[in-house]
Amino acid sequence: MIQIDKEESRDLIKESVIYLEKKGFENIRADIDGYETPKSYHKKGSDITITPDIVAERAGIKHYFEVSLKSQTPTLLKSKWRFLDVLTRMRNERFRIITRRGHYKFTQDMLDDLNLKKDPIKL
Repeated sequence: MIQIDKEESRDLIKESVIYLEKKGFENIRADIDGYETPKSYHKKGSDITITPDIVAERAGIKHYFEVSLKSQTPTLLKSKWRFLDVLTRMRNERFRIITRRGHYKFTQDMLDDLNLKKDPIKL
């Protein structure tokens, strides 16, 4: 999610981290208090900074997780997802979307717009 929406969804990120810990992920970095912040990427010539919501490892493979909630600025969210998808494919890593009830349709519409064939993790 983008920085504007992160303020409202700290609880969902925390819930997602707990879910990932139960699934066996290690070295979890999350963009919330109490966890180390994942590496940010800065767009040259702009003030846009992209920080993944959660980064974790399992079986030696790095996984990037984005928490999907309805957003007022879907264009920025699409740009972020596209960037993370391209980045993970270049590095042979994984990119997954986490969503919750009430946001399934929004998430699926976003994935369809981006032509990403991903099955979101539904909490």
